[in-house]
This record gives sequence, C-alpha cells and structure tokens, in this order.
Amino acid sequence: MPSLDPLALFITTLWLSAIIGVRYLLVAGGVWWMQWGRRRGVGRQLNRDSPSKALMLRETRQSLISTPLYAFPAAVALEAWKAGGTKVYLDPAALPLWWLPVSLVLLLLIQDAHYYWTHRLLHGRRFFAWAHAGHHRSREPSPFASFAFDPAEAMLTAWLLPALVFLIPVNLWVLAALLLLMTATAVMNHCGWEMWPDRWVRSGPGAQLITATHHSRHHTHMKTNYGLYFRFWDRLCGTDAMPEASQSAGSTTTAVP
Repeated sequence: MPSLDPLALFITTLWLSAIIGVRYLLVAGGVWWMQWGRRRGVGRQLNRDSPSKALMLRETRQSLISTPLYAFPAAVALEAWKAGGTKVYLDPAALPLWWLPVSLVLLLLIQDAHYYWTHRLLHGRRFFAWAHAGHHRSREPSPFASFAFDPAEAMLTAWLLPALVFLIPVNLWVLAALLLLMTATAVMNHCGWEMWPDRWVRSGPGAQLITATHHSRHHTHMKTNYGLYFRFWDRLCGTDAMPEASQSAGSTTTAVP
C-alpha cells in the first residue's frame, strides 16, 4: 500500500463521515416515514408497537457515533486508490464484462460469511456485553437501528470491504451498487415491517434470502439467524429459524426448519 498523507486521510475521513451520516439519516428517515409515519405501512407489520421517539433517538445517536469508525477504513482505501494502490478500476471494459456481476456476487458471499461468523462470535459471553449488546437494546428495532452498533463491533466489521479492494479487482460502480444494497437491506430488515410478500419470503429464491421476517426473529430470539444476506450459513450450522406464517403483528411463534 502506498504511503498516505495524514492530513488528506483526516479530511477524507471527515467528509466520508458526513456522507455516511447523511445517507443513513435520509434512508432510515424515509423508510420510517413510509412504514410508521403514514397511516399504513407497506407489507406486514412485525413489531407490535410503533417505535418510540426515545428508542429512535438512542439508535440514531449510536449510529452516528459509529459513522467515523466506518469512514476511516473507507478513507484509507479511497486515498490508496487515488495513489494507484488498490485494485479498483473505473472502465467497466478494463476486465471482461462478466466479471462485473461475478465480482458483486463474490463480495456479497465474502461479506455474508464474515458477518455470520463475526456475529456469532459477538454473541459469545466474552464479547456480547461490551461489543454487541447496544444493538440488541432494540428488541423491536426501528429503521434507525440499521447501523446502531457498539464502537467495538463497528471497528471489527468496518475493515472488511476496504481491505478487499486491495485483493480483488472491482469496478467502482460495482462498489457503489454494493454499498446501496447494504444500506437498503440493513434498513429494510430493521424497520419492523416485512415489505416482501409472505409467500415469496417463504418459498423459491426468496426463502434463501434474509428479510425482515428472518432478522426480526434474531432480535427477539438471539441464538438464531445470524446471517446478513443469505440463510446458507444459518441452515448449515443449525441456527436458522423462521416465524410461522401469521397475519398478526408482532407474532413470535416460530418453526425451525
């Protein structure tokens, strides 16, 4: 990795923190308004009650504290890219076009595996109280819980994607798509509503993916459902569980496949 200017790194961390924070507030706030601020949200309500103002303020404060911890590794990668020290490329035709979707899927699979095993580690007795308990104070989370992590958890997980750009050739727009997907899935999975049709969530390709129904169960039953995007690792390791199909809000009756 090329040597980096400390001042440039500091400035980049500041403006990336601002961008990440504003993006978080806009997306989480928009989904909150769509699902809870209007008379009726989209899909099926999972939480029993509308999130309280105190809950959302705590989640927002915790998320914004984590923002610079995510921004700093991204700033390192960005400054290294500007110096020609990463494998990020701009021209989609610089590599075979089939590599664009393949690289996206590869990054998703790596991130999903890393998240599953890190998440399980943080639920261990040695780590949970000081590294992950803050996120689980939201038993019925709001969209603002999507990035509400303890500083230790943020520092543990923030390095992965910035590190991968030094190892895997990836187009800049593929990275942008991945960041958009990360934000959208995190907010949707914490919003307290299942936006996807229940039949799709429970059958076919949809049954392989983690949606709000799957992740909400993790917040009420913390020994299951550790995955990020896919249910593969949960199923392989016997930690997968889905609530039974129900039209009642806040149902916690479960069936473990």
